[in-house]
Amino acid sequence: MIERKIPSTGETVPVIGLGSWQTFDVSPSSNLEPLKQVLSAMSTAGGSVIDSSPMYGRSEEIIGVLTSNDPIGKYFYATKVWTQGKQEGIKQMENSFRKIQRPVIDLMQIHNLVDWEIHLKTLRDWKEEGKIRYIGITHYTDSMHDQLVEIIKAEKIDFVQFNYSIAHRNAEKGLLPTANEYGVATLINRPFGEGNLFRQVKEKQLPAWAAEFNIKNWSQFFLKFIISNPAVTCVIPATSDSSHASDNFEAGIEPLPNDSVRKKMIEWFKKL
Repeated sequence: MIERKIPSTGETVPVIGLGSWQTFDVSPSSNLEPLKQVLSAMSTAGGSVIDSSPMYGRSEEIIGVLTSNDPIGKYFYATKVWTQGKQEGIKQMENSFRKIQRPVIDLMQIHNLVDWEIHLKTLRDWKEEGKIRYIGITHYTDSMHDQLVEIIKAEKIDFVQFNYSIAHRNAEKGLLPTANEYGVATLINRPFGEGNLFRQVKEKQLPAWAAEFNIKNWSQFFLKFIISNPAVTCVIPATSDSSHASDNFEAGIEPLPNDSVRKKMIEWFKKL
């Protein structure tokens, strides 16, 4: 799988990761085999980034259960703080460490900018202490992109997570270029528009020229469009189906569309 650099350190991460919203929010007593197979598919493909949040129900806990016996460094663990107040934030993040069952979390993000100025101070202290490796901020709507841009310009952060897809390209106007300019890694959420993109292409055929880029299905079409933007570090589609996961991870293999093909992809999608 293609890897991209985290600008603040030069460390690389694979371009396709794994989200966990809804998909990993299951009971620990339920059949976890399908999710084990998703993680296995990621490992086989060379992926490592797993993104979660306290907002996602039991997702952190399930990730911890499924990866507790894996060696340190096999996965890149990203989660979030999503609450008001310094002490509540500390309490919530300490719970995340316990649930994920790791002494260090690779990336701690301020979810949807909730009380971000307060939490950012804690995250800086924790990074200095070695409890977390990277600091990030997140949101999921176009309307918040401008604020993310302003924070990137004003504060020293390592990652920014936001929505971007072939159907919603607002991030191209300012957020992606700003992150690139200021050396901030990008995590992309909502790559399929919460499934709306698949509904739009239902029973539609891929263009013949897609095969030139090893695009075999619509998920790869959508993901290759995203990661062909060089300002994208990693995209995190969520799934509980191992075959869908394998399709997603395969999108992270060369070749990628160039600028002219990206324009062709946009026009093709608009006509559907």
